[in-house]
Amino acid sequence: MKTLVKDKPLRRRVKLFGKLVGKVLRARAHGQVYATVEELRKGYIQLRKTPDATKQHKLERMITLLSPEVLSEVIRAFNIYFSLTNIADELFKHQRRREQVHKGGALWEESFDATFRELIKAGLSPQEIQALFDNLLYIPVFTAHPTEIRRRTLMLALRRVFLAAEKIDQRGLSWVEQAELEAALEAELHILWKTDEVRLRQMHVEDEISNGLNYFRESLFTAVPLAYRAAERTIRRLYNDSTQTPIIVPSFLRFGSWIGGDRDGNPFVKPATTIKALRLQKVEILREYEHRLFELSDIVTHSKTFCQPTEELLQSIERDADLLTHNGLYAYNEHIFEIYRRKLLMMHTRIKNNLEATEARLNNTLTGMMIADKERIGYTHEEEFLADLRLIYKSLLSHDDQAVADGSFKDLIRLVETFGFYLMKLDIRQESTRHSDAVAELLKAQGIDYQALKEEERLKLLVQWLQAEQSLLSPAAQWSELTAETLAVFQIMHDMQEEISPQAFGSYVISMTHSASHVLEVLLLAKQYQLVDPKGHYCHVGVSPLFETIDDLNHIEQVLTTLFHLPFYRQLLHASGDLQEVMLGYSDSCKDGGIVTSSWLLYEAQKKITVLAEKHHLACRLFHGRGGAVGRGGGPTYEAIISQPAGTVHGQIKFTEQGEVLAYKYSNPETAMYELTVGAAGLLKASSMLMHKHKSFDVDSHYIEIMNYLAKQGEKQYRLLTDHTEGFMPFFYDATPVAEIGLMNIGSRPARRRSDNPSKYSIRAIPWVFGWSQARYTLPAWFGLGTALEKFCDKETDNLLKLQKMYKEFPFFKSLLSNIQMSLFKTDMDIARRYADLCSDKQQATKIFAMIKAEYDRTEQYVLKVADITDLVEDNPSLQLSIERRLPYIDPLNAIQVYLLGQYRQTTAHGDTEEAKRWFDPLIRSINAISAGMRNTG
Repeated sequence: MKTLVKDKPLRRRVKLFGKLVGKVLRARAHGQVYATVEELRKGYIQLRKTPDATKQHKLERMITLLSPEVLSEVIRAFNIYFSLTNIADELFKHQRRREQVHKGGALWEESFDATFRELIKAGLSPQEIQALFDNLLYIPVFTAHPTEIRRRTLMLALRRVFLAAEKIDQRGLSWVEQAELEAALEAELHILWKTDEVRLRQMHVEDEISNGLNYFRESLFTAVPLAYRAAERTIRRLYNDSTQTPIIVPSFLRFGSWIGGDRDGNPFVKPATTIKALRLQKVEILREYEHRLFELSDIVTHSKTFCQPTEELLQSIERDADLLTHNGLYAYNEHIFEIYRRKLLMMHTRIKNNLEATEARLNNTLTGMMIADKERIGYTHEEEFLADLRLIYKSLLSHDDQAVADGSFKDLIRLVETFGFYLMKLDIRQESTRHSDAVAELLKAQGIDYQALKEEERLKLLVQWLQAEQSLLSPAAQWSELTAETLAVFQIMHDMQEEISPQAFGSYVISMTHSASHVLEVLLLAKQYQLVDPKGHYCHVGVSPLFETIDDLNHIEQVLTTLFHLPFYRQLLHASGDLQEVMLGYSDSCKDGGIVTSSWLLYEAQKKITVLAEKHHLACRLFHGRGGAVGRGGGPTYEAIISQPAGTVHGQIKFTEQGEVLAYKYSNPETAMYELTVGAAGLLKASSMLMHKHKSFDVDSHYIEIMNYLAKQGEKQYRLLTDHTEGFMPFFYDATPVAEIGLMNIGSRPARRRSDNPSKYSIRAIPWVFGWSQARYTLPAWFGLGTALEKFCDKETDNLLKLQKMYKEFPFFKSLLSNIQMSLFKTDMDIARRYADLCSDKQQATKIFAMIKAEYDRTEQYVLKVADITDLVEDNPSLQLSIERRLPYIDPLNAIQVYLLGQYRQTTAHGDTEEAKRWFDPLIRSINAISAGMRNTG
């Protein structure tokens, strides 16, 4: 029986949006569009309720009678509807949370409030809560993977719609005010209709950098301080009283980025790109500081006549005045009594000089000497700026102005503690063979054939050269183009740490790490640029090996054990705080061996890494390479964190935020604040297990045995289809729009590792998942599970009961099946079959589709049995209703897309370029629209 969801305000909002979209279509679109949209909308809603082959054929026939131009507008109408539905969902959830807060009492499960109540109930003392906070570090890493196919312009337009729609909910509005707000909202929809959702040119890395920065400007600079305030508010309410030492909430958020640093498989990320990314990031955060300092100077207007600031603050004001006066700048002497205002205005001047120097470097507009002058006036580094802010904060407290100090002033301190002068720590990623080739070339100049050496010999040689005072670089040497570019990255890391911040870089991620030598190769290259000390006293590059294939996951223990047993490597780790970061790749392991095996091996890998780190007395931070879709490690953040293996989360977690996930989480400050608090709350809860190590935290050994069996059977079935079924990859390219996705202007990185190789290995994980999602298979998210569950149940009569018990007691298994349920619910085999009809080899396509369909039916059947439910995602009625609302609107788009693929491919095959262009326009718009409806695409 379905749980009723009280969503009347949501339905009212969706109805209003629908009415306004209808008005826009009648006013703006081709005359035939509104009637077509209405007929398709109503027709497919009815088909969802009562399947009717005759009616479906009639609707599909109607689609074939429309011109490409009319189809483009029909698709755009549906796309706008999905965008508005997403906004309605987001607003509804935000308003429900706000109502809960206003009512008082316990809040939603993923909140700070619920988490701390649970920790109190578990017996954690305030001292233990403080210890948890002191070790807390939550690090989302923004990436440019091309699954966010909406333009930045469109996202800004949707933000305006969000704000306009939110105003309509204000209580006490008169009918006149209500009409005016609806008219304003309608105006925004007219703009939306006239805004092209498709990029007309190929995206460049610079575009991706700009898009990433936009989330900070539009949302995160507001959301981050609010997240800290939420934590402090909860602590005050539940813990702090007059008899206790107050719990201090430190700044636990940091942000990372791959945009401009991820060069693995992207030939367009050059050394100059990395420099530009870092400078743009610095400009973005300095502008925010400049703006906030000026605002604060008009707020903190205390007069020395009525308060006594600290002596330290007064001395700092004199130093600033001397610095500015000496350089011919204004020292704001008219504010001699308004000490805080004067200090803030002088700080503003100094930050402005930092900003102008960075902009001059970025745009090459000033001489080196002029830039140096500005940097001398500005702050040397973020710690100096932060020290000034803390001086003011301390001074305000000294004369009982805590309310002022803890307002927008503390928000600025939080921003500086979180973002420094670098905004995001830029990770560098490169594939392991690039380093091996570069090292081989450097050593060849010394008469050493590195490539001929075995692993043990390589390790010995690498350590020898790491400890040598001699450099492998020679001014006279002429390196190959690839080696020269690889080396240039390390030079940039050295230079940018001095120019931007010592914290400018996060990790150096080595993709396709197969051996310990791959890690030492990076360190040896870094040593040539003074990033690594040959005596082991410092190491200014944190190397994070990335294990991403099934084979790599099986070799993690061997690689890390070898590294940890190398004395010099341990010395470098010690110099870096005895912290080893390890990155786990969800996407490629899933593409390689299937969802069940990938998920389980990643789970087991985390335990192995943690045990190894503890054995060698090292801290360990796991870096999760998650995508948006379930087939790439996606799913709700809170559930993902608390379902990690017990004891593996030690207060820190780092994970990629990819593609469309960025827009869903961080486009609006209200949702961004929620997402940040949800993630931090989950991290606190998962880390709290370390405070009390009970046996109940351990996983039942029988569950491990069951998962080992399921993983083995799941991988076997997955590989049977993807590796050992003749014609499977041609089927994938014919039965999905993956080839056409590769032609869209949605990212700077090529869709395949090798354009001449259409194999499963060559196709990247993102288009792999994206293609299956568009054609409503969502195959990577579930294939193989059904067979695994069936085989296990067939072994013994009570095995189903064991699985049902495991589903209730083992968070990992429940999270896995919950995410898979969502993907199964979005899958539609009838629609997928129509895509299969596009295949050129009909006989082979029929065979392959039958295999996929049988596995889908099997998976759905056994997931329902194990979860002991009658309908998919029935235990999450809000999600179920949200998806059910969208499906009747996605269905006609899939029907349109199948027709468009046929027309486009036919005209292309006949060499009719102009006609192919006509069909390509609505085709790429259909990909946009289906993505908006499905929400997670890749």
